[in-house]
Amino acid sequence: MSQLGKRQLTLSIDGDSVTAEVSSAEITSKAADAGTVTFANAAAGGTREYGLKLTFIQDPAAASLWDKVWAHAGDDVVAILRPAGGVAGPDHPVFTGTVTITEPDGTMLGGEASTSAVERFTTEVEWIYLAKPVRTFA
Repeated sequence: MSQLGKRQLTLSIDGDSVTAEVSSAEITSKAADAGTVTFANAAAGGTREYGLKLTFIQDPAAASLWDKVWAHAGDDVVAILRPAGGVAGPDHPVFTGTVTITEPDGTMLGGEASTSAVERFTTEVEWIYLAKPVRTFA
């Protein structure tokens, strides 16, 4: 059994490591709005929608994660989440899937003032996977 620590997660988006910019990363799951539900869907418990929920530092420089949101909303990109960091193996799976970049439903730039010299503005997004992420062990 391999329990996940809160310091090792790494994340790449479209082949670029964004680990240094991200303070929260979650794969989410919820019932999908299926429109018309067939009897097969109902018997299987309904359809699911998976998301990649992120909180990241606002950095409007080119090639940042914030820039990907600003300049590439609507693009489909590959996201690779490694909950145990760079190590993959039988006890440390990697989750890979394609997400659609969308702008946040909320703060894109800026935020509240702070007296801290090290605190940074953040942005939160939740991108929808095109399909359930694939779990691999290598």
